[in-house]
Amino acid sequence: MAYDVTRIRSEFPSLESGWAQFDGPGGTQTPRSVGDAVASVLTGPLSNRGTTGVSEERAEAAVHGFRLAMADLVDGHPRGIVQGRSATQLAYDFSRHLSKQWAAGHEVVVTRLDHDSNVRPWVQAAERVGAVVRWADFDPATGELPAEAVTALLSNRTRLVAVTAASNLIGTMPDIPAIAAAAHAVGALVYVDGVHYTAHELPAIGTLGADFFTCSPYKFLGPHFGVLAADPELLESIAPDKLAPSTNVVPERFEFGTLPYELLAGGTAAIDALAGLAGDGEADAAGSRRARLVASYAALHEHEETLRTRLDAGLAELPGVTVWSRAARRTPTLLMTFSGHEASVVTKRLAEGKVLAPSSNFYALEASRRLGLGDAGGLRVGLAPYNDANDVERLLDGLAAALA
Repeated sequence: MAYDVTRIRSEFPSLESGWAQFDGPGGTQTPRSVGDAVASVLTGPLSNRGTTGVSEERAEAAVHGFRLAMADLVDGHPRGIVQGRSATQLAYDFSRHLSKQWAAGHEVVVTRLDHDSNVRPWVQAAERVGAVVRWADFDPATGELPAEAVTALLSNRTRLVAVTAASNLIGTMPDIPAIAAAAHAVGALVYVDGVHYTAHELPAIGTLGADFFTCSPYKFLGPHFGVLAADPELLESIAPDKLAPSTNVVPERFEFGTLPYELLAGGTAAIDALAGLAGDGEADAAGSRRARLVASYAALHEHEETLRTRLDAGLAELPGVTVWSRAARRTPTLLMTFSGHEASVVTKRLAEGKVLAPSSNFYALEASRRLGLGDAGGLRVGLAPYNDANDVERLLDGLAAALA
């Protein structure tokens, strides 16, 4: 189906500012429909969940509507959708839940490619119980994390493998199904960070082999919160610490306090916006929401690949630019450094022309250090559904001027 970027851009009021936004990996801009959904729930009749009166029913509808939408997005079950403050908070929560069953001599595998939110919670949980942490390394020359780098560390003592589906720093997409199959063969669980992945690839948690899969709607057009998806039967087997009056029903037993109903409504609207990227974007387009998501992601891939091809070619013509995003399978996210120029200074020069491309390690601390970039990292350019060819030309022109 056709990808009409002009139509799509018209749905983002923030783009009227005139900025070319390449900070999508840190959080995308938000379409009007998402803001409207948040405002509608927040300003309409609203109470705690229940069935007595419209205000309670609207809260209930916001929760159930979101679980259905997210299940469509990840190809999971609505009862397996857990809402949290952020993916980081969810990782810390589940590191505490799961490590109750760990003991000295057990092992946990983490990778140097991951965002620290899928590293430190597991390292700290392992340290508390005396479990051993095994580190899987990636190749800084290619950006690749071969499945063998993870699977070679597995044994019958392994309890959990934590691995990213896509690096938020350099875009690398490891072979998660192969890693998961090997982990399951030794009885280990697989916790997949899908935060960056979901913005560019349509998840199917069963195909990936993820026991736990996290993502964050604000990375794909929605509000700021995190989500964990898992098989409801697996969640039934986990007993979190919780308040005595709190329900023991799954997934609610993992959701502490009153849910942000307005944000959940915004999350549903964001998923519907993703499903409407292809064609004319009509919400009542033919087919299930999952089918429309499949079509929209296919169109998004083609659009992003066109822009990335032009970006790669333009960067190759600029002197002194090192691009660290080199994996064969990767998202349209490029990390770069510059000979003779600090990345942070280049970021400031681009901003003078209303081009936003931040510089940092972006919490992928181990990856930045492994690349030899220390804690400073580099300048990151990430494509999002609303970026167009004009944005890319503005970025390339801005870089040429900054490096002259």
